[in-house]
Amino acid sequence: MPKSLTFEDSINIAAPINQVYALVSDITRTGEWSPVCEKCWWDEDEGPVVGAHFTGRNVTPERTWETRSEVIVAEPNRCFGWSVTDGNVKWIYSMEPLEEGTVLTESWEFTPKGQRFFHDKFGDKSIEEIEKRRLAAITGIPETLVAIQRILEVE
Repeated sequence: MPKSLTFEDSINIAAPINQVYALVSDITRTGEWSPVCEKCWWDEDEGPVVGAHFTGRNVTPERTWETRSEVIVAEPNRCFGWSVTDGNVKWIYSMEPLEEGTVLTESWEFTPKGQRFFHDKFGDKSIEEIEKRRLAAITGIPETLVAIQRILEVE
C-alpha cells in the first residue's frame, strides 16, 4: 500500500485573516492564482460549505481536463479545503493570525487511493504520471501562495 504523497508551504500575507479566508474559499476566483486550474464553478448553486461540490477546469501544455471536488472543511478564518475525485487528492488552505496579517499554508495530499487510481488508469506510465503531479505541487504551491499574497496585498 503506497503512502500519501504530501507537500505544503506557507506565506505571510499583510491582510486580515477574514479577507484571506474569503478569497481562498471563493473557488470561482481560483483561476486568478492557480498555475494549472483555469477556472472553477459551483455545482447546483452551492457555496463554500462542507459537502458542496464544484468543478474545476485544469490546463497544462499537454492537456485540458475537468475534475469534480467536494468541500471537506470550511471553518471560517481557520481552514478551507476540498477532496478531488472522491478522495484521490486533497487540498487545504489553513490560516493563522499574525499581529499584522495572516500566515497562509497550502497543503496537498495525493492519497493512496489516488495513487491506486493512477496505477489503474496509466499502467506502466503510472509512476511517471504520479511524479509529474508531485513536482507540479512542489512548484505550483509556492507560485500559488505568492499570487494570493499579491492579490490580497493590492485589494
